[in-house]
Amino acid sequence: MTTKTAAAESEVAAVPARDGFWALVRESLRGARHDFTALPLGRAILLLAVPMVLEMIMESVFAVADIFWVSKLGPDAIATVTLTESMLIIIYAFAMGLAMGAAAVVARRIGEKDPRGAARAAVQAIAIGIGLAVVVGVAGALAAPHLLTAMGASPEVIAIGTRFTRVMLGGSVTVILLFLINATFRGAGDPAVSMRTLILANGINIVLGPLLVFGVGPFPRLGVTGAAVATTIGRGIGVLYQLRALRVGRGHLAVRREHLRIDTGVMATIMRLSGTAIFQAFIGTTSWVALLRIVARFGSTAIGGYGIAIRVVLFALLPSWGMANAAATLMGQNLGAGRPDRAEQAVWRAARYNLVFLGCTGLLFVLFGESIVRGFSSDAQVVHTGANALRIISAGFLFYAYGMVLTQAFNGAGDTWTPTLINLGCFWLWEIPLAWLLAQPLGLGPSGVFIAVLVGFSTMAMVSVILFRRGRWKRVRV
Repeated sequence: MTTKTAAAESEVAAVPARDGFWALVRESLRGARHDFTALPLGRAILLLAVPMVLEMIMESVFAVADIFWVSKLGPDAIATVTLTESMLIIIYAFAMGLAMGAAAVVARRIGEKDPRGAARAAVQAIAIGIGLAVVVGVAGALAAPHLLTAMGASPEVIAIGTRFTRVMLGGSVTVILLFLINATFRGAGDPAVSMRTLILANGINIVLGPLLVFGVGPFPRLGVTGAAVATTIGRGIGVLYQLRALRVGRGHLAVRREHLRIDTGVMATIMRLSGTAIFQAFIGTTSWVALLRIVARFGSTAIGGYGIAIRVVLFALLPSWGMANAAATLMGQNLGAGRPDRAEQAVWRAARYNLVFLGCTGLLFVLFGESIVRGFSSDAQVVHTGANALRIISAGFLFYAYGMVLTQAFNGAGDTWTPTLINLGCFWLWEIPLAWLLAQPLGLGPSGVFIAVLVGFSTMAMVSVILFRRGRWKRVRV
């Protein structure tokens, strides 16, 4: 550690937390600029994690808001949204993969005290995202009815849903850029900007949704298509807000005119990291689909119970994703600052914080699982299956706490291959075959799938700990 760095850390560490925890929460929401390679680790994690948690929650609100209003239009409208969201999962996988690569490069440049390099990386990431979005958007908009047919949509769903699917796929540029630019802000240590972006985008979607779906006042009645228009407008305005934030540059990222040029070297680095990260995201999303297909063999009540439980679990894990993203940012920035030991300490501490949160959450699911599921359904069999799923899956939350943080920390270091191989082995090659074996040949039914989820995620956590301790991530160059 240099004398200058040590002095900076001592100075920052001497700054009291003032009013304690809630003062830090308010500070994190304001988005004050900090050097996260010098702040005390506990404070740095909290300042990054709070807005990241809220960002994760806001991201989940989009789908909930759409299905809430569309559900008033009947089963064909609901099917349209559900089938289109299934197609968007692939786009999400590409967007999340690109986001991981971009965040890793930006975090490393910020840690190296190279804000110009971080700005150039952000510009290259946006250029890649626009190029991908043009291809996906044009192809998706033109092929919308054929894609719905391939997904098994009925003629009625195709008739009312084609325009919805065209708008959602055609407007995928807003999805990709929203993911991508928010990731650059997180990597730079400006998570409050990402949080505000999604609050703005969601607020517009929530207000416009019912107006355009039902034709309130001067707004046209667009039916299910209105939900797509509202979502795309909301996301589009969110992207404009992001671009303005980049131009103003009040945080760590400031894009100026001299940064607006193609840099093939930086672009190649982002693409190299993103290629495996896209595959990593694809493994995670498709594994849930495969498990659902196994559960579907046991009837609609099994699907209902599983669906409710998984939604509850994924929502409960959102704060953990915020903690994991905070660890990834600290990992990248501290490696860029030449401080791998501090990067490692940050990850272990974030994992311990996550352990406390998920341990308490898992205990609540074990004790009150049935009451939680009953809030979504009154069907006795659905409630029984969902409560059983919550209890079994949450038994592994103590493992998940470490697994989520460590796999994301690898990504933050720029080592996207390690978590990709972990996911491939633990989910595709272990969890899915185990779920089929337990559920069908061994006769455990849906409970076999839930046990496989528990085993798969626990295995992922143990393997991640072993590989993280080996320290190969310290030698990755970004």
